[in-house]
Amino acid sequence: MQDTYIKTEKHGAVYQITIDRPKANAINVDMSLELYHAFMDFHQDNAMKAAVITGSGEKFFSAGWDLKSEEPIDADYGPGGFAGLTEVYHVQKPIIAAVNGMAVGGGFELALACDIIVAADHAEFFLPEAMVGIIPDAGGVLRLPKYLPQKLAMDMMLTGRRLSAEEGLHHGLLKNVTSFDELLPEAYRIAEQLTKSAPLSIAAIKEVVQYTAHLPVEEGFALMRSGELETYQKMLQSEDAIEGSKAFSVAS
Repeated sequence: MQDTYIKTEKHGAVYQITIDRPKANAINVDMSLELYHAFMDFHQDNAMKAAVITGSGEKFFSAGWDLKSEEPIDADYGPGGFAGLTEVYHVQKPIIAAVNGMAVGGGFELALACDIIVAADHAEFFLPEAMVGIIPDAGGVLRLPKYLPQKLAMDMMLTGRRLSAEEGLHHGLLKNVTSFDELLPEAYRIAEQLTKSAPLSIAAIKEVVQYTAHLPVEEGFALMRSGELETYQKMLQSEDAIEGSKAFSVAS
């Protein structure tokens, strides 16, 4: 598939995806499919260790669902769900959202589906769906109350309240806030740091978090010890884990 609405680049071990659909980087079915294929290319390319997704321009990361597309509200956005990532659970490598401007509706939900978010200082995050008679069902209603205080998340979803980048940083939603010019360099600094971690350790962390986030700690431990988490088991038996623990023992 030839990209129409996105651009992909590979810089060393970092895979960059740029949403490029002026004026607002709005997302339709075709873009969702392109994004899904890009995320799968990243997932399957063993040379790629981390991904960065951003938007073109300074105003919008993404305005979310393209209201002008005339696509039905229940359109099929492909196997990855809306924006190609919101219903993907098997990518075992880290994805960083570098939010260059407003992340609105499904654009915010795309960022929420990433592992780490950094933002330009003028960025804003909001979910206006209730204002137009729908709900943020591409992950917002499920993920946001896990990442922000519930009352704040409810306020945002019920009223469309905007969250500034500084507020997002204060509440732990964002890793860092930078100037626009420093946004991509910061995202790449984080990505390069991630490439130094053992890939299987990163994959195991993502797996354990995914399968235990809804569980009490006791039940989370029980699941980890059950042997049912395949990647976690591979990590325990990996050469990295064995050699790493020996090296730690010698150093201490």
